[in-house]
Amino acid sequence: MPLRILNAGPGPEEVIADIRAAIEAALSGAEVLVTARGPGHFEVSVTSTRFVGKSRVQQHQLVYGAIAHLMAGSDAPVHAVDRLECSAG
Repeated sequence: MPLRILNAGPGPEEVIADIRAAIEAALSGAEVLVTARGPGHFEVSVTSTRFVGKSRVQQHQLVYGAIAHLMAGSDAPVHAVDRLECSAG
């Protein structure tokens, strides 16, 4: 069985850029702030006009849908979004 080094994936700066790019692609014109809080843990703040008229749950679903691919699998670079703030701007 090969040796597996934990946390040998991309660094936090690369993951932050990936999170931001994925959300901006899904929510055109969104303002996205991402902060690393620890290995695989992030805080995300998104301001988007796409949130107008949507419930908080629907807003969160849009964001999580955009980054789902970064949270999938056993080697996912995003383990958790510890805090997610959405505003309609």
